[in-house]
Amino acid sequence: MILSCNNITKTFGTDAILSDCSFHIEEREKAAIVGPNGAGKSTLLKIIMGRLPADDGTVTISKDKTLGYLAQHQNLSSDGTIYDELLSVKKDIIALEEKIRETEQQMKNATGEQLDTLLDQYTKMNHQFELENGYAYQSEIVGVLKGLGFTEDDFSLPVNTLSGGQKTRVALGKLLLSKPDIILLDEPTNHLDMESIRWLENYLLGYNGSVIIVAHDRYFLDRIVTKIIEIENTHVTVFSGNYTAYADKKKILRNMQLKEYLNQQREIKHQQEVITKLKQFNREKSIKRAESREKMLDKLEVVDKPAEINDKMNIELNPSVISGNDVLSVSHLSKAFDDNTLFTDISFDIKRGERVALIGNNGTGKTTILKIINDILPADSGEIKLGSKVTIGYYDQEHHVLDPDKTLFDELQDAYPDLNNTQIRNTLAAFLFTNDDVFKYIRDLSGGERGRVSLAKLMLSNANFLILDEPTNHLDMVSKEILENALNSYTGTVLYVSHDRYFINTTATRIIELVGQTTVNYIGNYDYYIEKKDALTAAALAGKPADSSSAVSAAQKNAQKESAKADWKQSKEEQALLKKKKNELKKTEERITVIEDRLKAIEEESALPEVCTDTARLLELHKESTKLSEELDTLYEKWEELSE
Repeated sequence: MILSCNNITKTFGTDAILSDCSFHIEEREKAAIVGPNGAGKSTLLKIIMGRLPADDGTVTISKDKTLGYLAQHQNLSSDGTIYDELLSVKKDIIALEEKIRETEQQMKNATGEQLDTLLDQYTKMNHQFELENGYAYQSEIVGVLKGLGFTEDDFSLPVNTLSGGQKTRVALGKLLLSKPDIILLDEPTNHLDMESIRWLENYLLGYNGSVIIVAHDRYFLDRIVTKIIEIENTHVTVFSGNYTAYADKKKILRNMQLKEYLNQQREIKHQQEVITKLKQFNREKSIKRAESREKMLDKLEVVDKPAEINDKMNIELNPSVISGNDVLSVSHLSKAFDDNTLFTDISFDIKRGERVALIGNNGTGKTTILKIINDILPADSGEIKLGSKVTIGYYDQEHHVLDPDKTLFDELQDAYPDLNNTQIRNTLAAFLFTNDDVFKYIRDLSGGERGRVSLAKLMLSNANFLILDEPTNHLDMVSKEILENALNSYTGTVLYVSHDRYFINTTATRIIELVGQTTVNYIGNYDYYIEKKDALTAAALAGKPADSSSAVSAAQKNAQKESAKADWKQSKEEQALLKKKKNELKKTEERITVIEDRLKAIEEESALPEVCTDTARLLELHKESTKLSEELDTLYEKWEELSE
């Protein structure tokens, strides 16, 4: 065990963020901290780093172990270049190298004992230099910079002139080169393109230390982590496995909790009905049975209803008009900015019902293509043709479709004046804006909140062709999953740009990759793209056609039919058994009524003056009463058993 968190508690004002949170990390273990936005993930990282004090609890780190931390936002300030900034991490190796060179010079003029001493020092320093990869530190720096998406031309850029995303990549490079025993990463993939993310995955998979990651990139987590630390309702739960294993277990656990709750509620209701019925029989034994059941019910430990999982966004996207089969045709499209050519002579078609992901490295022109299709930018050459009855709904990652000087309510009301107040409030509530939130100004919203407002406008548009630019940015994992489900059930057509590989894998029916100023087409999701990428990219760049279609096998279809037939047969058998038991229950109740009526009649007859003196008749009635009472006890047991 290299790191242990015990009973960590943290509150801000009256808001509890973390309550008695405990977990541990083993050496070389890769773990992820997950939870909805605002759950306290970044807070927990800062507490581990000692940058934020915990209200209670302890963080224990093994002796002599080092920690490295990448925050979401960087304030790097340096007059030096990108290369110099990363070179500063290797200052100890550089100093050691200078010391080795100095020793070499001293050895030239030394003799005797002094030479022996210098030679001994020289041997030890060389050994240390080799251990710290001193002979390859410059190539190591270049490898990390290129892996994180910097070109050799970028190496000489001053750090002070970089964007926030570039500074974050520089900080990540410095952290990786410093090689701490425990790396803590807060959203490390936010400013990386797909190639850089894949490089980082491979780097972390082979990393010799422990890694703790906070990230919304589920595909990234699937590849790297073997432990999930979930923060939910201020508490921590630890799951073994990657993100998909966690999501599956979480779904099973919640379904089990919900099933246990619903089963218990049904059982409570049933027991109350049985108690009522037993009391209605109004016999001493039936009343005792009812009282016994009441005592058992009072002792029952009631299961709490699990928290709703649809308290995030509830999105329904339905086009009001069905488009023609040909939705979009792009022919011989080219675009350049000054000397920077993004793409040349690209062509592709999109058909109704397709969900197409447009992917490629940063700077290849993905967002530019979306803007050209939407008439926001002109093409240098080529033609964009929309099909019959096609209506576009556009989601812009910069949210230019929003007016910063309007409130959320006004933004929707002005865009859709036919909606009444209730409809607008209900739509905003589906995107987590409730009560006075609807009167916030757009300019005061966070990036994630603006994204939700843009999606709300898109939902109301009833468009049949959705064009989305990075729709999952700033959404938490549950909200991403709900958006995925909405798009998968959408009957229109979708074209989107996204770096979220899990999102692409879940929603895309086809992928178009921008590479080498041209496009490569894949008929499948992201897993299929990874499988075929090398072959199809090589074929496309060589100018050869490549077929990437696939079909469901006949064997799979036959297996599905047989399974459906078996399920139907089992269902019919269960229905027949249930019907039989219901008939038995009805007959039992009817017999109980007959016996109770007869026992009541026997009591009344036994009280008659002429019968009281007739010993033979009294004995006969007593025998009948005893026999019927025994049968009644048996019927009560049978009735309770059948009523279950």
